[in-house]
Amino acid sequence: MSSDSLRQGKSIIVSAPSGAGKTTIVHRLMREIPSLSFSISACSRSARPKEQEGRDYYFLGVEDFKKAIDNQEFIEWEEVYPDHFYGTLKREIQRLWDEGRVIIFDVDVVGGLNLKAIFNEQALSIFIKPPSVDILEKRLRARETESEERIALRIEKSTWELSQAGAFDVCILNENLENAVSVAKTQIKNFIAQ
Repeated sequence: MSSDSLRQGKSIIVSAPSGAGKTTIVHRLMREIPSLSFSISACSRSARPKEQEGRDYYFLGVEDFKKAIDNQEFIEWEEVYPDHFYGTLKREIQRLWDEGRVIIFDVDVVGGLNLKAIFNEQALSIFIKPPSVDILEKRLRARETESEERIALRIEKSTWELSQAGAFDVCILNENLENAVSVAKTQIKNFIAQ
């Protein structure tokens, strides 16, 4: 199935540097806008505590992820760090559109840019901006899931990611969660109604 053969529906793309709060915002939006369905991404890493297969991610492992790439099963994928792959499976997109859903993506910045290029006007791309890089670092440390080396890599990567905010349809500052959710909700409802 090529991306051209996918039946088109609407989608919402939410991207941000790691630690900016995009996943929290996406979960709130899904509770408050009934037509949204989460696109479950595939990844090559193992599940973190409390993550579940088929709910948070499809945990493929490195070898199976590479096989899926070779079989052209992804609409987009990225090697975020060496042997750390993330991607969007074509079958997941088609499943949700076949159900008449509006897909919401929770993806990193490169994934968001790739998806927007693929879906064009059928997608609303939203960039979640943290108040500062210092706050981003504090949020990453508070997770207690990353090594110092991984935190340093994520902070370094965030500088470039923040420079891409202008490539998205909407940029929302996540200084206050309630305000960020409210702005996102308004933008999404307007887009869906078009």
